[in-house]
Formats: sequence, C-alpha cells, structure tokens
Amino acid sequence: MTSRVVITGIGVLAPGGNGTKNFWDLLTAGRTATRRISFFDPSPFRSQVAAECDFDPAVAGLTEREIRRMDRAAMLAVVAARESMQDSGLAFDQLDPTRVAVSVGSAVGATTSLEREYLVLSDGGRDWLVDPAYASAHLYDYLTPGSIAAEVAWAVGAEGPTGIVSSGCTSGLDSVGYARQLIADGTADIVVAGATDAPISPIAVACFDAIKATTPNNSDPAAASRPFDLTRSGFVLAEGAAMLVLENYDHARRRGAHIYAEITGYATRSNAYHMTGLKTDGREMAEAIRQALDQSRIDPTAVDYINAHGSGTKQNDRHETAAFKRSLGEHAYRIPVSSIKSMVGHSLGAIGSIEVAACALSIEYGVVPPTANLHNADAECDLDYVPITARDHVTNTVLSVGSGFGGFQTAMVLRRVEGVKA
Repeated sequence: MTSRVVITGIGVLAPGGNGTKNFWDLLTAGRTATRRISFFDPSPFRSQVAAECDFDPAVAGLTEREIRRMDRAAMLAVVAARESMQDSGLAFDQLDPTRVAVSVGSAVGATTSLEREYLVLSDGGRDWLVDPAYASAHLYDYLTPGSIAAEVAWAVGAEGPTGIVSSGCTSGLDSVGYARQLIADGTADIVVAGATDAPISPIAVACFDAIKATTPNNSDPAAASRPFDLTRSGFVLAEGAAMLVLENYDHARRRGAHIYAEITGYATRSNAYHMTGLKTDGREMAEAIRQALDQSRIDPTAVDYINAHGSGTKQNDRHETAAFKRSLGEHAYRIPVSSIKSMVGHSLGAIGSIEVAACALSIEYGVVPPTANLHNADAECDLDYVPITARDHVTNTVLSVGSGFGGFQTAMVLRRVEGVKA
C-alpha cells in the first residue's frame, strides 16, 4: 500500500428515511424501520416482514427514461451516488475522468426486475415457451449485474476502472475494500464506491423461507430483528444502498475536503466449509480482523467500537462473538459492539456499505448506535452490545465486520484522521 485512502462523501438510502441525515437520525434514536411487507401480498410466505425504503424515484430526481431503464437496485445506487458526490464538494465535471473509478457491490443484482419480466413473458408462469416480443428492451441489463456499476459510472462521469463485486452479504464491504486498493495502488485518485440491493420480491423471500434464515415473527414486525437477543429467530430482509466518495488523502487535503475517516485496514477470508453454515470458533473472521488490524498497524486495544454483522441468527451471533474474543482477547469485553440491522434490517450485499457509512458517522459524531430490541441477552453472547439506546463514546477507531453465505468473512478498520475533530 502506498497512498492513504479517506472518505470524503456519504450518500445513503435506507429503510426509515432517505438521505444520510435521516439515516443517522434513525440510528441514534434507536428506531426500527421493519414492517409487514407492502410491495406484494406476503401471506403465502413463512416470513412476512421486511425493512422497505420509502423511495419515490421521481421525487429523488430520476427522469422518466432512467426510471423505465433501471432496476430498483440501480436507482437506489445512482441516487445515493449523487448524494455522496454533492456531500464531497468535488466538482466531478472538472476532474480527469480517467482518474475517477466506480466500485459497486450487490448480492442479487436486478432480482426485482428479472422476476417481474419473467412473470410477464410467461404469463404469470403459465407458459413454458415464452414470446420474446413481450420482453423489455432492458432485459439484458437486468441479467447483468455490471449494468448497475455502469449506471453509477455514467452518473458520476467516471472513465476509470468500473466494476461490480458480488460476494454475497459481504459485497458492500468488499466493494469498498477493492476501491481502497485502486487508490492505494495509484490506479485512481477518486472512487465512488458502495453497494445496493433491492431483494424484497417473492422469489427472494421464498429462497430465504426455504432455508428458514429469515424470521417468522410476523406478529410484531417492529421488534422482529433481534440480534444477540435470546428470543431472536432469524434476520429481517431489507433493501437499500450506500455510496461513498473515497479519495487519495493528499488529494483531499490539498482541496481542503472534509474527511469523515480513513480506511486503514481491510481483509477478507473464506471458511471453505459450508454454503450457509458457520464454525463455532469464528477462526476465519478472527483472521480477517487480525489482518485488517495489522494493515492499520494498531494493537487490538486501540479499537473503540465494533460494528457487528449482527444478523439475528443464532449461529451468526455466536460465531462473531467468538471471533471478537479470539482476535481482540480481553479487550473484546471492554468495548461497545452493536448491530444496526436491528433497525434497518439486512439488505444483503448493500448492508456492508451502509454499515461503513454508519461507522464513519460514528467517528464523526462520537456516538455508537444501539442494538434495538435487545432485551434478553443470550448467555453465549456476553459482550457489551449497547442495548436499546445510543451511547456517546469516543470512537477514534472502528472495526466493521461482515459474514456471508458461502463462507465469506470480511473485516475493515476505519480511523479518525489526526486533526479532524468530531
């Protein structure tokens, strides 16, 4: 690594309120945005709750042509990217476009549009042989997740490296990690990086129902996401997007940019074990944490806050609790840990970038978001999970982790830049 990489712009579209300010207000208030699914009739499904974005693309500034062309996940990404660009203060039209790159993560791509088009072409699943005359002119874009990254690149005018990262539920962390590498290697000066997913559709709900990963707690949607709680019963599906402007530190300093945080460490590992299962010792996540800390050149005792994966499944909560103890030792008991999925649900590939945004804001404001709905702690999850209420806390160094189906384990370290005060 040669160049330092900092975050100078944030854009978030999350359940409970569009825009970064509304997102942070929801987190610090400990409000939940989970509710009964309204996009379609969820009655036939085991899990009928989700965290939906109240998103109107026309109100968000997208044109009729953009709305017709893009899948919902792409629209969320483009709107979030535009907010991050504005927040950064950069005049993108005056930059060398070949030095601007884009990195977008997504676990399931254009699921919503693909399912919609299949239903149209097959007449609701009736016809095996479909009539291509009914196909949307944009069907290829829905099939190819890379089209989402292309939309973001067009929106920001980027002519540098542009790509999609799809590593399941760690996609949002991995896309930012890849972006950091582009800048550190000197390939780009600026990267608009983040992730998006809009998976609240019948096919996605059915998939998670089949493996019983999502919660069946339909009677109390607002309290259905309960990471680390003894009564948890699975995660709450969600949608959303977060895009960040990552910048070479020297470039940011020269122009007097506001710096939220520096990304000082990133590592990813695989458990090579099981598509959905996790080993109880948390070894692979612990290795990723240790590597990220080594890159940051800091001791585990320097970590002030952990943004947990905290999906609300028993195996995940216990797995990462073990990983924190394994990698941080006794210090794991002395620092706050929380899961924002308790409030905004689990938006699959998007959540990692949404959580990076939350970590940067935690550093900015010196506040740790709470774990909502945590009333009855699991005895096997015995760390300080910041139940119910946000906490004022010095957050100079934040660790964020992700865990995904397929065995993906990712860790990222963010640090306050010296001289930048909350």
